[in-house]
Amino acid sequence: MNSKVIAMIKNKIFEGKTVLVTGGAGSIGTELVKQLLAMNPGRLRILDNSESGLFKLQQELGHNENLRYLVGDVRDRDRLRRSLKGVHIVFHAAALKHVPLCEYNPFEALHTNVFGTQNMLDAAREEGVERFVFISTDKAVNPINTMGATKLLGEKLVMNADLGDYKTLFSCVRFGNVLNSVGSVIPIFRRQIEKEGPVTITSEKMTRFFMSMHDAVSLVIKAAEKMQGREIFILKMKSLRITDLAEVMIEELAPKYGHSPDMIKIENIGIRPGEKLYEALITEEEASYVDDNAEMYILRPGITTPEFVKENPKSKISMKSYNSQNIRLLSKEEIKKELETNGII
Repeated sequence: MNSKVIAMIKNKIFEGKTVLVTGGAGSIGTELVKQLLAMNPGRLRILDNSESGLFKLQQELGHNENLRYLVGDVRDRDRLRRSLKGVHIVFHAAALKHVPLCEYNPFEALHTNVFGTQNMLDAAREEGVERFVFISTDKAVNPINTMGATKLLGEKLVMNADLGDYKTLFSCVRFGNVLNSVGSVIPIFRRQIEKEGPVTITSEKMTRFFMSMHDAVSLVIKAAEKMQGREIFILKMKSLRITDLAEVMIEELAPKYGHSPDMIKIENIGIRPGEKLYEALITEEEASYVDDNAEMYILRPGITTPEFVKENPKSKISMKSYNSQNIRLLSKEEIKKELETNGII
């Protein structure tokens, strides 16, 4: 059986179903909507608290009788219950995600990323949703900032959401930075280069995972197809040094804006509050529970109820942890190729 036929069979889980995407006007949510539309859902509901974001998306996608644009907030339990009536599959991408803003507004991050996620879980269970996929982040791994801590709590809520007599399958997808997403370094570097610099970095030693938006969302959808409940799907990602990314972008974009690359300086402004030198996707403790599954790792955490004691299994993967510093970093030539492939330079 060829790969196209297999893909068609797998995508049957979305065909004719009602699917809800929260945070659907954001970077990840928008790409989710676009890819899901190709899988013939019966209805695709897009929930976001940004009226302008939904309007912009509506203009971009044009008329489609299968689309429903819902203005609402995950903090509003009643709105969520109405939004989830008749829904079969949920992708929960709504979140406050900018590290410095979450550091300055921690209670707001708690309300959206934790209480909002619990509201979604409650509504999904009550409405009998079939599958629930929570979009998490590498910042949830050994978090040192508010955003990461709230996403870790979100993961914990999702992992324990099936306790009781519920038919819903609950799983998480964890990945790192998405190329050219809103608020990521690429659009920031681009604006700085256009203004002839300086291009600001927070440390010359900083490394990060990255993946294209299309690839990240494709794997989120594959995780929804594979899920059996109570897994964390960890997407395998490439890693780069942020300084190398900045240098490649300066070399390639400066001439396009009429500047000499030699005239644009890189300025080290120091690490921001809550920022790490590198990010991890799997901790040493989690490695014992992880299976290697081609494009992704699948983490099935041990049972967490206080009365249950289970011997820690032997590690299933060779690495002690999976972080952006202990895997091979892309060369500048490889970074250039990635940026060209994704239409960034």
